[in-house]
Amino acid sequence: MEILRVEGVNKSFGGLRALNNVNFSVEEGTVHAIIGPNGAGKSTFLNCLIGRLIPDTGSVMFGDISLTGMKPYEINQIGVSRVFQTPEIFGDLTLLENIMIPAIAKRDGEFKLHAFKDVSKDAEIRDKALHMLEDVGLAEKKDSVAGSLSRGDKRRLELAMCLSQDPKLLLLDEPTAGMSRADTNNTIDLLKRIGDRGITKVVIEHDMHVVFSLADKVTVLAQGAIIAEGKPEDIKGDPRVQEAYLGGAHL
Repeated sequence: MEILRVEGVNKSFGGLRALNNVNFSVEEGTVHAIIGPNGAGKSTFLNCLIGRLIPDTGSVMFGDISLTGMKPYEINQIGVSRVFQTPEIFGDLTLLENIMIPAIAKRDGEFKLHAFKDVSKDAEIRDKALHMLEDVGLAEKKDSVAGSLSRGDKRRLELAMCLSQDPKLLLLDEPTAGMSRADTNNTIDLLKRIGDRGITKVVIEHDMHVVFSLADKVTVLAQGAIIAEGKPEDIKGDPRVQEAYLGGAHL
């Protein structure tokens, strides 16, 4: 069953066509990777999915709900979470507090920072936050200040923040950017474990090791248009992809 369907999406900035009649769908419970060269339109496309940009034409459907024109927080509330290229965390708060905030927002529909002193004693949310930290291997650092973490641990924290909202669809924008190979492999393992929850994932990633380790299906964007789509093994040997993505070099 399709969880996400994009039909005829176009987006221009002045005279620049960033997305050109993009049609795209994601099957529920799968990992769907989006790859392409710099400037291909990947981030623009992702921003159209989460409400940061509104397509000039076309539709974006999450199940039977139209996301077009919805605000980012509204899209988040219905079950779509995004992990950003640069981890977006609350650097001055502890890891536990970082996870409690989105968990409370998901449950209550909003979150007011001035109310944190009271809700931080919420046993249900605290237990959930601790469980999320255990899932990503950060439980021992629960009282540490988030800003002191390594990049890899910040990424894991952000994933835990997203998971605390019980998303149906998780969008990941270069989740291993700037990581060492060891951290990258740990993140791959973590994302595979998340798959056991049945969460559908869309991953934008430059690292082909990550793509071919995770993806069930790959879509290739070039100059704002989809030029190829299929299983990783088919995409890997596609000459159109090799030409567009690496100037003819083998992936």
